[in-house]
Amino acid sequence: MQPDQLPVRAVVPELRAALAGPGAAVLVAPPGTGKTTYAPLALAGLTGDGPPPAPGAVVVLEPRRLAARAAARRMAWLLGERPGGRVGVTVRGEHRPGTHVRVVTTGVLLRALQDDPELPGVGTVILDECHERHLDADAALAFLLDVRAALRPDLRLVAASATADADPWARLLGSGGAPAPVVATPAAAHPVEVVWAPPERPVAPPHGTRVDPALLAHVAATVRRALAERDGDVLCFLPGAGEIARVAGLLSGVPADVLGVHGGAPAAVQDAVLAAGERRRVVLATSVAESSLTVPGVRVVVDAGLAREPRTDHARGLGALTTVRASRAAAEQRAGRAGREAPGAVYRCWTEAEHARLPARPSPEIAVADLTAFALQAACWGDPDAAGLALPDPPPPAALAAARATLAALGATGPDGRAADRGRALARLGVHPRLARAALDGAPLVGTRTAAEIVALLAEPPPPGAGDDLTAVWRRLRAGSGKDAHAARWRDEARRLERSLPRVPPPGPGSTGSASTGSASTGSASSGPALSADAAAGLVVALAFPERVARRRDGGAYLMASGTGAAFAPGSALAAARPDWLAVAVADRPAGAASARVRLAVAIDAATAERAAAPLLATEDEVVWRDGDVVARRVDRLGAIERAARPLPDPPADRVAAALADGLAAEGAALLDWTPAARALRERLAFLRDACGDPWPDVGDAALAGHAAAWATAAGARRRADLRRVDVAAALRGLLPWECAARLDEWAPERVQVPSGSRIRVDYSGDRPVLAVKLQELFGWDAAPALAGGRTPLVVPLLSPAGRPAAVTADLGAFWREGYRAVRADLRGRYPRHPWPEDPASEPPTARAKRRS
Repeated sequence: MQPDQLPVRAVVPELRAALAGPGAAVLVAPPGTGKTTYAPLALAGLTGDGPPPAPGAVVVLEPRRLAARAAARRMAWLLGERPGGRVGVTVRGEHRPGTHVRVVTTGVLLRALQDDPELPGVGTVILDECHERHLDADAALAFLLDVRAALRPDLRLVAASATADADPWARLLGSGGAPAPVVATPAAAHPVEVVWAPPERPVAPPHGTRVDPALLAHVAATVRRALAERDGDVLCFLPGAGEIARVAGLLSGVPADVLGVHGGAPAAVQDAVLAAGERRRVVLATSVAESSLTVPGVRVVVDAGLAREPRTDHARGLGALTTVRASRAAAEQRAGRAGREAPGAVYRCWTEAEHARLPARPSPEIAVADLTAFALQAACWGDPDAAGLALPDPPPPAALAAARATLAALGATGPDGRAADRGRALARLGVHPRLARAALDGAPLVGTRTAAEIVALLAEPPPPGAGDDLTAVWRRLRAGSGKDAHAARWRDEARRLERSLPRVPPPGPGSTGSASTGSASTGSASSGPALSADAAAGLVVALAFPERVARRRDGGAYLMASGTGAAFAPGSALAAARPDWLAVAVADRPAGAASARVRLAVAIDAATAERAAAPLLATEDEVVWRDGDVVARRVDRLGAIERAARPLPDPPADRVAAALADGLAAEGAALLDWTPAARALRERLAFLRDACGDPWPDVGDAALAGHAAAWATAAGARRRADLRRVDVAAALRGLLPWECAARLDEWAPERVQVPSGSRIRVDYSGDRPVLAVKLQELFGWDAAPALAGGRTPLVVPLLSPAGRPAAVTADLGAFWREGYRAVRADLRGRYPRHPWPEDPASEPPTARAKRRS
């Protein structure tokens, strides 16, 4: 499509008017309409549509480096130029100046804003693909709105979105209570036929970053089907570079060129994807091709239905990309790529019913990602809690609190949460604050070049199939040829970081050599011992992630300093070496797993671990209940890792008592010496508590454990056996308020005197108190006393002369009237020597048999 035929040209006058008036607008334009390429040129006055609406350069913000480079190349091509003339591009590791239009990533603009918020020489800023809700883009918009309100009311802002959901952006960009104008470009899309193409057999759902190979095989088969059934190029969406490589392997022999495009693809491949070819093509792409890139010639889309999103376990300090089901909005974006130039078709590898259950739109990154870098930007901006920032969604409080705690631990912020000088230095390095700390503090320890190389390695995902041995990956990158795109990008980033760091030689004799050499030596002309490659790499990794220093435990698993368990993934290169210590660079925790999985690490020794994670070193006195008794030790720790322990000879009495209380809570009150008197008293108190409630004390196991520390202290107990010295009966009586102590024997008597004169013990061990007594001893007694202040009648088992139950009653009066006759008839024949009067009220009670005549 020629530039003057792009649909966005029709709305350029409206967009220019909005910027000339309110100064901000939302541009809604589907992919392929020219919003990323033609609109910036028009606003810069380079298309013949009129002069710029504001003096100064037009800055275009792209969320990805790949998209920024592609947009700059396309705009320069439209002008018959190459990037570096009127159109420039600046991404991490690459800078080509532009006089009229500058395409930059959001991270580049954030650093520019921190250096000079007034953005001199900039007239208009276009935030492209704002609907993707990248965290840096949200932050950049919030900062730009601050700048426009306080410093640059003449600054023009455009939020460009490929979706029609423009209202939130219009409200953010508006002023005086009025939303910003929304300029909508008519869609250039042709009809797209939807073909539901689910696998014949069920496949496993995505788990962490793992995708069922059966699904990838089905995707490859669907691509072959699409090639046979349809004309034109095929664009296939997959979640990541690994899946692209696997599906590409399954497509060998297809009658088309198979190309893969993702953030790590070589520039030549990216150029081939973005230019129409003579042969039919199959383009395997990540979500970067949803709206950021326009691939010409596509008539068919095959959608695996997956995407990658960041997830962070703030409690464990673990984060990773996770494979999730793509949203309905993403599916529509992907499908639209098939109808950009002509009618097309989309093959969706799931069912129509599953489609209805997909989330409506992807999660905004601010809701799910690690917020440490964002929190540092906010702290440098002067708003550490982000309360004054005009964000589309506020940061989750817990995630922001965890991020601010990390910054404080790194020394990046002061007591008020605002950025310290060290924090600003970390922000200027342009990598995650943890990595910036490792580079800044690691350079004096291992040398500037080595620190820069290791941090550059950590700043990007490792090459596919690199394994989990970070030092081996480092060596391979240094030995990589000029044709190795991943190695080339790593070298560029290492050089950038090296230029940004103070020049410090590493300790020890030798020479580091250039970044392109194959040696991983870290030596240089300096005093001190030389460091091995593992020690140098491990030192830098542990400076970035001190809580991930890990020690091997019995059984082969590891414990991180954070307290999280860790294990190697199957096929690990490091596992066979069984290192005692690790510096873990990358780890994730699969859904449902109890421990983390090590993805990239360095084998180190104890000295390196302690040197790198020195702030986590601590010595503490531990007095705990363990293995059935009190254990008192002085323990040297590296975070949660126990380095050494020795007995603590005279532990504080209060901590011993607390440990004994924990033992009682864990093992129950059976640890105490329950004499018959103590057990009976406890049963009486439990009865009164159930019958009357407060203020009668709770004497259950959990409640008694709460008093155990005081009892143990009073008894001088120091270990399990000493608990037998506690006078439990006296301790229980000590729990009674005075009014309860005065009523105890009245409301729950230990014994009850019956008409025969006997004092019979009451049994409180059951649900109700029981008075078991021989029937003849109760002659003349119409009612047994009710206990608990008259609330609970006694249950009376009436015993035969042999002591066997003959009847049970809680109402003696009713028994004499209604039950006694039957019992008398049964027992008088068996026990003739005992009195069995017809009228029990007329016979004196007795515990004896009748005298012989």
